[in-house]
Amino acid sequence: MRRTELDLMLAGLLGAGGVADAALATHVTGGGPLASAAEIMMIHAAAIVGLVALRRGDATAPGAVGKIALAMGLGAAIFGIDITLLSFAGVHLFPMAAPIGGTVLIVAWLALAVMVVLERVRHGEPPT
Repeated sequence: MRRTELDLMLAGLLGAGGVADAALATHVTGGGPLASAAEIMMIHAAAIVGLVALRRGDATAPGAVGKIALAMGLGAAIFGIDITLLSFAGVHLFPMAAPIGGTVLIVAWLALAVMVVLERVRHGEPPT
């Protein structure tokens, strides 16, 4: 299985989990942290699909695109699973899982921004 297929599978699982959490947040918990987890998972599922499309459509796309997609997927999964477990079972995936997952997401988004600047500089363009 190719890397892009794995990324798309991860995006599909995140998207499905996000929709399920949104439904549970609406019909069971009345919103709260579970609604936030749903949003995080769905937004990052879409972002991963976009990064995969970039990688597939642009043969010159930096290799970092795949690493950023993977980081987003893992960060969103860790965050979402932790909040879901906490909401229904009262336990964490592991200590500090949600903050770690969130931090991974922040770093992935920053890495995307830095990658764009570095690519512009590499091609002799101003980083603006």
